[in-house]
Amino acid sequence: MSLTIRPATLQDAALIHRFITELAIYERAEHEVKTDIAGIEQSLFSEAPAAQALIAEISGEAVGFAVYFLSYSTWLGKKGLYLEDLYITPAARGHGAGKALLRHLAQLACDTGCGRFEWSVLDWNEPAIQFYQSIGAEPQAEWIRYRLAGKTLQQFADSN
Repeated sequence: MSLTIRPATLQDAALIHRFITELAIYERAEHEVKTDIAGIEQSLFSEAPAAQALIAEISGEAVGFAVYFLSYSTWLGKKGLYLEDLYITPAARGHGAGKALLRHLAQLACDTGCGRFEWSVLDWNEPAIQFYQSIGAEPQAEWIRYRLAGKTLQQFADSN
């Protein structure tokens, strides 16, 4: 069994869309997936992509992905790396692909001068929480994440 991590390419757009949908189903939020393959092509593979993606393969078969982007910390005065999605197919879990993706991203963060590597996890996702803690990641419980999205975002933007 050979495990490899490679940058995603435009030809991976349908695969990434499938993985996003599978992740959303697992997270009980399939109804929230609004993008399609064309949206993935535009957001990840245009001249100015919003984010980047990696593909994990075991013996040449794609088994997972990660989508990440750069952020910025005013306190550190440095960029950071934010992991938006990490997903490994159920059949491939336990073979090190998730850990390999995280290690690859950690190396990328270190190699490019990032001051931190962050992500979010649903509070009920105990397997993921245990996995993240097993590699030394620590929860940031003092911060509460807020979001404006969809109609609420537009209403606020349009308000006076």
